[in-house]
Amino acid sequence: MNPPQGVALQGASVVLRPTADGDIETLGRIVREPEVAAWWSVPDDYREMLAVVVDGEVIGAIQFDEETHPEFRHATIDIFLTARRHGQGLGTDAVRTLARWLIRERGHHRLTIDPAAANTAAIRSYRKVGFKPVGIMRAYGRDYRTGGWADGLLMDLLADEVT
Repeated sequence: MNPPQGVALQGASVVLRPTADGDIETLGRIVREPEVAAWWSVPDDYREMLAVVVDGEVIGAIQFDEETHPEFRHATIDIFLTARRHGQGLGTDAVRTLARWLIRERGHHRLTIDPAAANTAAIRSYRKVGFKPVGIMRAYGRDYRTGGWADGLLMDLLADEVT
């Protein structure tokens, strides 16, 4: 991922900006919250993410990755927010903001996101942005609660479908 250097992306309620050294401790605490850790492992490098900021407070992180091969060009998105900000539409705003930037500025025609199939809150949020289910990926990722494998839901969004 190549986060937009020195650029802040403004959503309706959130700002997405490159992470700073001062964000790492906060993001480390957030990703270890039980409600977040159920779906996320601790990232190797927070500097490859964008901080999700509301009213000057870092409330989580969002990241993207780009497939650049011309035949398969698309981008993927992942996000986590502190549990005390869940259910407020901020994740939806952050995903929508990044999706629009990836489409308008980076020229992607298609985006994907792959929540755990059991993460109904995340799936509901992504649907609000316009992502549609493509299919279940069986035994796709590690279930951090049980240590076993969990199914993932592949969702995609075409450029003309973003809300």
